[in-house]
Amino acid sequence: MTTLTPLAPPKTEFDGSEEDLLANFEAKIAANEKIEPTDWMPELYRKQVIRMVQNHGNSEIVGALPEREWIAHAPTFKRKLALTAKVQDEVGHAQLLYSVVETLGKPRETIIQELLDGTAKYSNVFNYPPETWADVGVIAWLIDAAAIVRQLLLREGSYGPYSRALQRICYEESFHLKHGYDICVTLALGTKQQKDMLQDALNRWWEPIMGFFGPSDRSSIHTEVLMRWKIKMKSNDAIRQEFLEQYVPKIYELGLTLPDPELRKDEETGKWLYTEPDWEELKRVIQGGGPCNAERIGLRRMAHEDGEWVRRALDAASRSETIPLQ
Repeated sequence: MTTLTPLAPPKTEFDGSEEDLLANFEAKIAANEKIEPTDWMPELYRKQVIRMVQNHGNSEIVGALPEREWIAHAPTFKRKLALTAKVQDEVGHAQLLYSVVETLGKPRETIIQELLDGTAKYSNVFNYPPETWADVGVIAWLIDAAAIVRQLLLREGSYGPYSRALQRICYEESFHLKHGYDICVTLALGTKQQKDMLQDALNRWWEPIMGFFGPSDRSSIHTEVLMRWKIKMKSNDAIRQEFLEQYVPKIYELGLTLPDPELRKDEETGKWLYTEPDWEELKRVIQGGGPCNAERIGLRRMAHEDGEWVRRALDAASRSETIPLQ
């Protein structure tokens, strides 16, 4: 990685003694020590961690919705149980991550409201519809695999509460991946109709999966500061390469193909070559223009409104009051 020149924060943020605080902060990160909520940190660091962790939490809770749709339609009781457990885990991950954001001073009510009013983002990949049971397998195997590749690196990052939350999240995501892989193997080794269904799902999800890692390093506006302060340990393109290296061979082992004629490994560099995703399309989806954006946020809004009586009851109980449960 190229050596970064020192950032030039606004003088209103760092001057005099704050320069010493910044130097101590960066020395701590250079020594691979964790930053804790009570430690001094630059406001830019706080904002970047909030942005990243809030996006991650939103992605977990919205990401449960495509699979939730298939619980009742799963082909066996065992599959229903596994899918129900996975959805429950994803919602639990969101709660953990929202708690991490709260350690940085942002109230949960604000976090949730920003998701409901569309001002907070989440991963583009969750705004596409799961059309068949094979989609559930692809989501649980390859999207969760992409998430694990990212999260194992983020787990080594500098913010302590996020790093510790990711230890549990990565552990549970590894089971989700096995659940999805089992579905895909079953379909790949099944009838021609089942294998064709799996191939069709893979074709439809491949580009959103490639975009899941974020924009290319050429256009990423956050990478330098994220890596300087070890909020992220590798760039988007480097993480995308790790995913391709680990999972393209496994996809081919199942007798499946990928819908990218340019996808191949360069024997000289050892890097995977691929067609760049349509970044403008993915940006449009992230900004609310995807096929399922309105539906996903509508479901979250309905769930939030339906749970209002629970929040009121808990609030009243905290003040030792009694209210009718309506």
